[in-house]
Amino acid sequence: MTLAANDSTNPDTTKHVLVVEDEPKIAALLRDYLAASAFRVSLRDTGAGTVEWIREHAPDAVVLDLMLPGVDGLEICRTLRALPDPRIANVPVLMLTARVEEIDRLLGLELGADDYICKPFSPREVVARVRAVLRRAAPAETGKPPVVELDEGRFEARAHGHAVALTPVEFRLLRKLSSQPGRVYSRQQLMDALYSDHRVVSDRTVDSHVKNLRRKLGEAGVDPIASIYGLGYRFELNEDAGQT
Repeated sequence: MTLAANDSTNPDTTKHVLVVEDEPKIAALLRDYLAASAFRVSLRDTGAGTVEWIREHAPDAVVLDLMLPGVDGLEICRTLRALPDPRIANVPVLMLTARVEEIDRLLGLELGADDYICKPFSPREVVARVRAVLRRAAPAETGKPPVVELDEGRFEARAHGHAVALTPVEFRLLRKLSSQPGRVYSRQQLMDALYSDHRVVSDRTVDSHVKNLRRKLGEAGVDPIASIYGLGYRFELNEDAGQT
């Protein structure tokens, strides 16, 4: 079943969010908070047929419960990311899960979800995260150079046009994080990207490299690397990251 909520009199109601949640109270709560924040909202209470619905209606973001009747959230996310149409394949997905321990497993599966939210949650936090993924998904201003650029030949980064000298490990770390802005990478995933010989290193080693990288970028006036408590790190150039 699909329901829609919107305020056609509000000119700011332009972004369309699909909430796929089979618990009616949670679905209604999310619908009300998102609609109150000027989003146009559609609801689905089953996973079956959701990919087809998304292909037809092309929402701007999807809030997707992990455990759904018919087809679960894992399969829906996998199917979306494999579609040939980039407009649909790259739709921002926020995954809802009932257990914080589940988030580590989801990260390891590399489903391509843009964010993970554990129940119980604050509906205001969900609204804030929807806004964040939509902001990250927005196309960059044409003609405006990126705040952080990578020079593969020199193993060097440039921030606001200024060179930032990096070690090879720091360069690989920045390259991995910036390859998918907004995506959360676990420490294990970052270790795999940093060391091709799969040497055994501790979490503290990754944290140390991140600390040094953030210090160097900070000296150049940017702070794009966010620490996600209990999960890992992500690269996101929001309004504050590029300020000098």
